[in-house]
Amino acid sequence: MAKTIVVKQIGSPIRRPAIQRQTLIGLGLNKMHRTRELEDTPSIRGMVAKIPHLVEIVEERG
Repeated sequence: MAKTIVVKQIGSPIRRPAIQRQTLIGLGLNKMHRTRELEDTPSIRGMVAKIPHLVEIVEERG
């Protein structure tokens, strides 16, 4: 079973650079306080690391 992480959007993409908005969309987030369960891969971790002010890791599973 693959490890997963639960990511929650805590910040608004309003008045943010386009690349940060695209990163949120890439993670499957687009509205405040939404959560997604994503596979724990280096690419997902890198995307989360690019926008730590907009998302938080709620929990790690697996």
